[in-house]
Amino acid sequence: MKLVHTVVGALVLVAFLLTGQYMDYLDVRSGRLGDVTRMMYRSRHIYLLLAGLVNLGVGAYFVRHASGWRRSLQIVGSILILLAPALMLAAFFSEPGVGLQRHFTLPAIIILSVGTLCHAFSGLRPRVSVTRTD
Repeated sequence: MKLVHTVVGALVLVAFLLTGQYMDYLDVRSGRLGDVTRMMYRSRHIYLLLAGLVNLGVGAYFVRHASGWRRSLQIVGSILILLAPALMLAAFFSEPGVGLQRHFTLPAIIILSVGTLCHAFSGLRPRVSVTRTD
């Protein structure tokens, strides 16, 4: 999973650079497309960066748990985090120009958040009580 997250994160960063070039091609900065469309392109572009960076971060620190509920939570989190960039990319190309609709963005943000929380909770350690013997 470590390698998968790292590769997906790197590919998403390349997609981020390419979508930036696409926005330059459309001349989004000029405002020719309208303020709402401009905002939609830019926000979806930044969300794509977010998904790529989360994948790179998880890939950098991924340590597989041996077994149990922590491992299951980790697997669920990884699957969700790996799915989010595809939804973000779909949102970038389909949502601008159709108003303030968020058919892909909202589920992608939720999936990315839940996946990140799954990883965070899988990494929690039980409290160890320390008793002093004086």
